[in-house]
Amino acid sequence: TSHVDFWAEMEYDSAMMIGRSIIDHFTSGTVDEIHVVYNYFINVAQQEVKSEVLLPLVYEDGEGLTQDRLYEPSKEELVSSLIPRHLNVQIWKYLLESYASEQAARMLAMENASSNAQDMIKDLTLKFNKARQAAITTEMLEIISGAEALS
Repeated sequence: TSHVDFWAEMEYDSAMMIGRSIIDHFTSGTVDEIHVVYNYFINVAQQEVKSEVLLPLVYEDGEGLTQDRLYEPSKEELVSSLIPRHLNVQIWKYLLESYASEQAARMLAMENASSNAQDMIKDLTLKFNKARQAAITTEMLEIISGAEALS
């Protein structure tokens, strides 16, 4: 399956489609593990690439927990209902983190470009003013020299 241009209209449905595709590949045995690599948003100036195992889920040891709980519906039905939801929310989180990181990087790049453009404008204005001042000085020297030659 292809998931093209889902950034244009970023919706939770996109995460659900990707989640269904991942679950299908995993349950069919096409893949043994699903790893996700995404951009983790720390702040506007800092993002980092992270990698996490999405499937198979790793369960903590239930040691010390009472095992005589009643589940309704059954444990199997409950787990088969919750796992896809959990995966969809995780995928949605990864998409949002990556999108926020991308937008922050774009914003920072534009700020740097604007700052560099301002510096370039200042530098070019200074060079232009120096060249204009040199031209005026040269012209004044020529006028003064011409006036002195006449007298």
